Amino acid sequence: MKFDLDEVLSQMADAASSELMDNWKIVRFKFNSFLQNRKDRLELLTNYRLQDAISEDFFQQRLADEKDILTSELHAIAIIKKVTAQNAANAAISVLQKAVHTAMGISSV
Repeated sequence: MKFDLDEVLSQMADAASSELMDNWKIVRFKFNSFLQNRKDRLELLTNYRLQDAISEDFFQQRLADEKDILTSELHAIAIIKKVTAQNAANAAISVLQKAVHTAMGISSV
């Protein structure tokens, strides 16, 4: 059977989008960038495995490494999103606090 890495990468993105649903819009660019940036490595790994040049165990270990890298990148997006949300909330509440203090004649510290 012919192996088409580009088709597999597309299917990987489809699978991820199904899992991420509403969050796909947030991570789509990073996920696709990951696939493109790692394409050569994934191609090397798959070609070696298809040619039986590496064992299944070694292949699975390297795929686990790739999964860990992708997971870390997706977690980084989630952290940035949380930090951004927290900063936005802090800024909004700060405006409210200052407005209340000003209305009460209390100097803000």
